[in-house]
Amino acid sequence: MARSGVVAEVHSIDSVSQDSLGAELYRAYGQSLRCGFNTDPVLQRTLAHVLAHPGSLARPRMSVQTGLAYGAERQSTLDLAIALEYFHTASLLFDDLPCMDDAAVRRGAPCVHRLFGEPAAILAALTLINRAYGLVWSALRTVPLQHQVRVFEFLNDRLGVNGLLNGQSLDLNFQSSARDLAEAERVARGKTVPMIEIALVLPAILAQAPQRDIQLLQRLSLFWGLAYQLADDLKDVLASQSDTGKSAERDGRLGRPNTALVIGIPAAVGRLGRLIHAGDRLMNRLIAKRSSLNFLNDFRTSLLDELTNAIEEAGAIPIDRVR
Repeated sequence: MARSGVVAEVHSIDSVSQDSLGAELYRAYGQSLRCGFNTDPVLQRTLAHVLAHPGSLARPRMSVQTGLAYGAERQSTLDLAIALEYFHTASLLFDDLPCMDDAAVRRGAPCVHRLFGEPAAILAALTLINRAYGLVWSALRTVPLQHQVRVFEFLNDRLGVNGLLNGQSLDLNFQSSARDLAEAERVARGKTVPMIEIALVLPAILAQAPQRDIQLLQRLSLFWGLAYQLADDLKDVLASQSDTGKSAERDGRLGRPNTALVIGIPAAVGRLGRLIHAGDRLMNRLIAKRSSLNFLNDFRTSLLDELTNAIEEAGAIPIDRVR
């Protein structure tokens, strides 16, 4: 590997990125973090591994499309979207550590700490967070000061002690809680919902969207965040590691929150259906107000398709219960 320049360039782009936006996001994910000549080779190799496995990039895709729908500059939306995914990836590196979930596989590849050690994984996560804040600032350079303040306040709230960090702590201490549906969803509101909010609401704030639209996007993020986590819970119970690309059946062994384990698979599938339908009502209101938001249907469809595959392969319950 070269001792300077781009950390990693993704050379193999899978089927989800064959459109121009997908390909642009894959390139940006791999090329938006650069090392200097003096960067330690171990850290370079660790970051190269991380950036060579970007996942589906569903959230940054949604982020870019939301920003563009409200008239934001394309480069600003791209910088914000990659920042979001760097924050998300960093959270996964921490989540997979032995002191957290002790996972073995993530995004179809060995977890970073398994290949390079825990110190390298932690440093890589901190590197991603540092670069993410730089990208957020880059996205905000042409935005009025009051909107810059709103973006950073929103980001701080969703990533900090009232958001992602609190959700992770609740997740780790779930066994000592009531371990009921309310507590499981409290964890999801802290861990999963904020990442959907950042993808949908933050670019709308960046683009100075109408306040009513921002409120609707926040409500949609809640329903979709809970639905996304519930789908992930079902996949952890029903799907294999080869299907999900990450360690499976871990929630039960580790005593982590999993709604499907708390209320049972049939009830979880029914609840997922209600969450999706509630989100549909909000999504349709937004699309009726602004037709350029029609891309939201794609995320909704992909969410349901992921669950459909997991359930049908497991033969657990008719998917009509969700549809």
